[in-house]
Amino acid sequence: MSQLAQPAVRAEEAAAAGPLAGLKVLELGQLIAGPFAARTLADFGAEVIKIEAPLTGDPLRQWRLLKDGTSVWWQVQSRNKRSVALDLRQREAQEIVRQLALDADVLIENFRPGAMEGWGLGPDALLKLNPRLIMLRISGYGQTGPYRDRPGFGVVAEAMGGLRHLTAEPGRVPVRVGVSIGDTLAALHGVIGVLMALQHRHVSGQGQVIDVALYEAVFNCMESLLPEYSAFGAVRGPAGSALPGIAPSNAYLCSDGGYALIAGNGDSIFKRLMKEIGRDDLGNDPALGDNAGRVLRVTEVDAAIGQWAARRTIDEVLAALDKAAVPAGRIYTVANIAADPHYAARGMLASVQMDDASTLAVPGIVPKLSATPGSHRRNAPALGQDTDAVLREIGLSELQISTLRQRGVVA
Repeated sequence: MSQLAQPAVRAEEAAAAGPLAGLKVLELGQLIAGPFAARTLADFGAEVIKIEAPLTGDPLRQWRLLKDGTSVWWQVQSRNKRSVALDLRQREAQEIVRQLALDADVLIENFRPGAMEGWGLGPDALLKLNPRLIMLRISGYGQTGPYRDRPGFGVVAEAMGGLRHLTAEPGRVPVRVGVSIGDTLAALHGVIGVLMALQHRHVSGQGQVIDVALYEAVFNCMESLLPEYSAFGAVRGPAGSALPGIAPSNAYLCSDGGYALIAGNGDSIFKRLMKEIGRDDLGNDPALGDNAGRVLRVTEVDAAIGQWAARRTIDEVLAALDKAAVPAGRIYTVANIAADPHYAARGMLASVQMDDASTLAVPGIVPKLSATPGSHRRNAPALGQDTDAVLREIGLSELQISTLRQRGVVA
């Protein structure tokens, strides 16, 4: 091979490994927020060592629908990770974590504030051992403040962050989003924090602590909620399928019982929508030429769209609006997702080979990087699958590992 060809080969190898190849992550969290953040880093090449409790492991292993005794969710949340079973309540296990932290770039935990300090694994201890370490700490209310010691789950954070109040029909009980959106938003904020901290470390050589509160991650996505209250005393309430202050944008019932989501709130889009439904009188009305005017007459506009949709099937509605370049879509079930050609074309319907030789469909990897895309390198691990290998990597002998296992420190 010529010397000129070698850099290209190295670039290809780097691309295959992912942009975070060589990054060492220690995951001490469980369930959703911390592990989601670690999985996102793992998808793009980071080496993630997941610490789990012996015997039981991460409770997510047993959540929702099980296949051969393990949640199928586990194959999504823990892909590309290695599992080490340690009893963090024991001094020897805490010492193992300290040894692993010496060589780690990132540590992720989502225990209640104070738990890590109680094990001698708080930032003061670990950053003293490894000043380059970046610690991502995710909790319900953050590491400071009067609520820091309260137990906090995503559903509570969604309510405190302002989201739950908005997810309802007016006058009805607020409902929760059907997935753990508070945990996921916190995880993604955590990943952003890690990447920024890595850039800072690249410049300064110093690690730091990233403090993510679930409720703050939700609140950060609440758009104009607070400034509207500050300026006008306005308390935004639930609006069902509509988007308050933006019109028209709603769900409209079609003749076959399906709902079409139609967003005609751009000025030129509104004109095209009105033309398509045969209401040029509304499309050409100067008072409806901008969003402010349409909001004042949103009931009239929604009624016109609704009457048109009610005479057509959802397929007919979507075909007509696609031709008119008006944003519209149907409400997807997972069956719709699994059969959708666009999902397939974008690589979002991936599959993994299970131990019993069956295949399991799992979501593909996002975001999509052109030069260094993420990849599925290994299935989610069995509990403690990598304990011995990882302990050997930090210098423990077979006799030491056997002794620790006999004492219940590792499994």
